[in-house]
Amino acid sequence: MRGFDKAATFGFYESTLRSLIHLFKYRGMTPLAKPLSTFLEFAIPHDDHFDAVVPVPLHWKKQWSRGFNQAELLARPIAKRRNIPVLKALRRSKPTDVQASLTMAARRKNVQGAFSTRKGADLKGKKILLIDDVMTTGATAGACAMALKRAGAASVTLAVLARVDKRF
Repeated sequence: MRGFDKAATFGFYESTLRSLIHLFKYRGMTPLAKPLSTFLEFAIPHDDHFDAVVPVPLHWKKQWSRGFNQAELLARPIAKRRNIPVLKALRRSKPTDVQASLTMAARRKNVQGAFSTRKGADLKGKKILLIDDVMTTGATAGACAMALKRAGAASVTLAVLARVDKRF
């Protein structure tokens, strides 16, 4: 079970989109967040309404070394345009291995128990828009969505800028 109810993606993780994501995420070109979030918003149906936007969290060590959370930078302009709050409702409670080289089963095991909700996060009955930059198998997003639902979220819609696995 993936945990999220729906998923929306702007495009595939290839060509120009892949290059832009790499510049943004690994080269620190954070001004790309606004145009990339605009691309991402094209994938989200305009008639879908949400109570909050929740970015997929990084482990604190990774965020400290990178200097930012790319999912949060994508989430903020979307929340602002939709006039809904960004909730930092999730935390990555344990560091995980880089998912890129792992099999689908190993990815699920890698993120199992890695996410929890923050103390005081009021999610009961809320429709959540979960934001991330790239989805491969959906293991990370699924683990996040399950944590949100355990905390009472009514529904979780995943929105990612790019997807690797074309089966989704």
